[in-house]
Amino acid sequence: MTSREIDLKEIEKKWQEKWFSEGIFNAEPDGREKFFITIPYPYLNGNLHVGHTRTFTIGDVIARWKRMLGYNVLYPMGFHVTGTPIVGLAELIAKRDEETLRVYNQLHGIPMEDLLKLTTPEKIVEYFSREAEKDMKGIGYSIDWRRKFTTTDPHYQKFIEWQFRKLKEGGYVSKGSHPVRWCPNDGNPVEDHDILRGEEATIVDFVLIKFKLEDIVLPCATLRPETVFGVTNLWVNPSATYVKAKVDDEVWILSEKALWKLSYAEKRIEEIERIKGEELLGKFVVNPVTKDEVPILPAEFVDPNNGSGIVMSVPAHAPYDYLALRDLGEEIKKYGMKELKLISLIDVPDLGKYPAVEVVENLGVKDQNDEKAEEATKIVYRKEFHTGVLNEVTGKYAGIKVSEIKERLTEDLIGEGVAEIFYDFSESPVICRCGAECVVKLVRDQWFLTYSNPEWKRRALECLSSMRIIPEEIRKEFENKIDWLRDKACARRKGLGTRLPWDREWLIESLADSTIYMAYYILAKYVHGIEAEKLCDEFFDYVFLNVGDPEKISEKTGIAEELIRRIREDFEYWYPVDLRSSGKDLIPNHLLFFIFHHVAIFPERHWPRGISINGYVSLEGQKMSKSKGPLMTMREAIERFGADASRLYILGNSEHTKDADWRNAEVEATRKQLIRFYHLLTEMSGGEIDETNHLDRWLMSTMQLRIKDVNEALENVQTRRAVQSAFYQLLNDVRWYQRRSGKKIPAELRDEWIKLLSPFIPHLCEELWSKYHEGFVSLEPYPQYNERKVDRASLLSEELIKQTYEDIQEIIRVTEMTPKRIIIYVAPEWKKDVYRRMIEEKRDGRIDIGAVIKSFKDSGIPMKELSEFVRKEAKRVVSMDESILKVYLEEINEEELYRDSVEFFSSEFGCSVEVCSAEEAFYDPANKRGMAKPMKPAIYIE
Repeated sequence: MTSREIDLKEIEKKWQEKWFSEGIFNAEPDGREKFFITIPYPYLNGNLHVGHTRTFTIGDVIARWKRMLGYNVLYPMGFHVTGTPIVGLAELIAKRDEETLRVYNQLHGIPMEDLLKLTTPEKIVEYFSREAEKDMKGIGYSIDWRRKFTTTDPHYQKFIEWQFRKLKEGGYVSKGSHPVRWCPNDGNPVEDHDILRGEEATIVDFVLIKFKLEDIVLPCATLRPETVFGVTNLWVNPSATYVKAKVDDEVWILSEKALWKLSYAEKRIEEIERIKGEELLGKFVVNPVTKDEVPILPAEFVDPNNGSGIVMSVPAHAPYDYLALRDLGEEIKKYGMKELKLISLIDVPDLGKYPAVEVVENLGVKDQNDEKAEEATKIVYRKEFHTGVLNEVTGKYAGIKVSEIKERLTEDLIGEGVAEIFYDFSESPVICRCGAECVVKLVRDQWFLTYSNPEWKRRALECLSSMRIIPEEIRKEFENKIDWLRDKACARRKGLGTRLPWDREWLIESLADSTIYMAYYILAKYVHGIEAEKLCDEFFDYVFLNVGDPEKISEKTGIAEELIRRIREDFEYWYPVDLRSSGKDLIPNHLLFFIFHHVAIFPERHWPRGISINGYVSLEGQKMSKSKGPLMTMREAIERFGADASRLYILGNSEHTKDADWRNAEVEATRKQLIRFYHLLTEMSGGEIDETNHLDRWLMSTMQLRIKDVNEALENVQTRRAVQSAFYQLLNDVRWYQRRSGKKIPAELRDEWIKLLSPFIPHLCEELWSKYHEGFVSLEPYPQYNERKVDRASLLSEELIKQTYEDIQEIIRVTEMTPKRIIIYVAPEWKKDVYRRMIEEKRDGRIDIGAVIKSFKDSGIPMKELSEFVRKEAKRVVSMDESILKVYLEEINEEELYRDSVEFFSSEFGCSVEVCSAEEAFYDPANKRGMAKPMKPAIYIE
């Protein structure tokens, strides 16, 4: 380290030990207003990374801020370990899988000697829970660690069993057949946490329409069954391999991948032979709806992995189909045709007969490989869906809106035996964490949570409407997701987890067991000393729902009645959750289930009160991947840059749903800036505020405005705005103060600044605080805005000096001159009088210019100059804050202000500086003085 360096890591370690040895973040009920904040507990199949750092640090900042505001804050943490990923990881490590060992050694930073020992799920849970706690302590999170647990703890499993019995009693669990995301390797349904790639994919109901080649079915998968009326041909990929197979009682031709998918859809399948796509070209098939014969043509764009590998071509309404036909050109003659006539089946008000053709030509799309082809497709599909109406080509369906036809037509086609439902993913492939490709499987006798239940949805929406959603614009996405949510498989055969209490062959799914665990935090610190078997349903009913007699529960369980009552009182004090802070990836799953399960089990007064959402984190512009890289672990960030630098950087990078990008060079710059900040406060602070001094009043006033802005930002979880104001902008303010005054930062303002920054960089703030005070700054009252400490005249005066300073800088930059003399011409008094008069004549955002000019007719001011000035300045006066104008006119002597600053300007620009009133100036070689305006002096440089 250089002489100016300080050991940030030593400081951080010192204060972490002090915090946790004294238990200052351990929360117990008392007379204060409570604030219960939670973040999603991490899934322990790897070390924490800087994506976790963002979400967890946001939660910690809000917890620390609320604590300093006087709230009794509970900020707990647990660990999620249920499901199959940890089991799969243990198996791969036990097999000494080279890629797995490389990933966890190099990307996750696990020493090989430790890694090779993690051969069972239990060892992995023990290792990663220990390391995650170490990392979270190492970055300074103010967590009450007495409440930690893992989701395989026997006490927690008793809690989950109770939850599911409650859900079943309420009619929210059913058994039936549903399509689910399925891992063929694990033999289990998979949810978002189980997926390595393709977690955004949803299950989509495609309609398989059965075209016929003699007696053979060529099924085409579509999301727009109405377009079957406009089919001109089918597309196949000539280089792909297709399979002729017996499917139930029919013979089908479809792609290999499609046949594999159908094998999970309760179909009896028997492969007959394999054929190349090119063998099908030029053959004719019968459209089962229109009875037209249409040809099979080649298209390399057909992906055999999607749908059935055979695509309906509707060139009048599908830009890609139109472009493919156009690109085929003369080659179509090889298949015995001169041309194909387009068939229009949808009328769109602002598009022509053939919407796809019109949009393609308007956009100038060159061919099917042109990026604009996708844009054309979106335009056509959007307009047809929202404004399109089926025309006479569709027969009895004519006049029906496109947006209303799908369900009715699908039912009709299935009833006629010419179509089936085919479940597939909205995007592919979907890869399980075990490495296997997932498929949509129709599962029978599977346990499901009935999220499609209209009454359950209604209550979830009722809860959502009462919640604070941050940012507010994300509320609509929650509403849509609740509306679209389907039944979800809630149990699996393999993995870690809690047995379904009424059907113990099944394990409760890993997202289903992590919905109301926030309630478990409250009793977690009590139950470690109680045998898990004693935690019966009656115990949970009383603690969480106030149902039952604690005396009888004590007799049944052997748990002291006093303890049972105390846990109940704790729950009543802390619940509900005041804020759930989370990444946006959990909106379509965990956060929905969080709402649904709370309204299913708890009374309305215990429903969650708020959710805050943040975006993702990339690394040096690339998406992070725990399995492929790049990856920056939380520990590596702390070791390289320190806890406070990592915190400040990620908090100031972006806010709300905007994604952040972690760049090491910028984090290092942040670290160095913190060191400079430390030296500034230890070497350049002290003394009292001199309220007779204009610059002291200005700094005190500026501090109050920053305090106000930071509190408003944190109230809205705007961490970037808060960091910008509390650190960077205030740092600039202090530097300006020192340049202007040459003084140290007054001790009172230094202390306010340390407190203001404490939630963001707590270790450094504790160290600085300890140099001047006893106790923890983390427990000090947070600075609050005090209007009485704001001197508006000082604020405006210094703003005028800054503006003039910047104007002089800009003139020097543009003219490239080295100044020898600067003259500042201040506006004459009559121009201020005109401003006063304009304020008097201001009505409804307008100024009566004539009345203003008339009122000065006897003033001796040249009428032409007066008229021009009033007309030019009226707009400026209208646009300005009237309160600022009044401060200027009533409290500021502009000429005196600049005369008092001559020494500063002279020092900054290295030349003589003069100040004079424009009406008294004797020296004005460039005729500048007439340009002087109130709050905007004229400047002459020679």
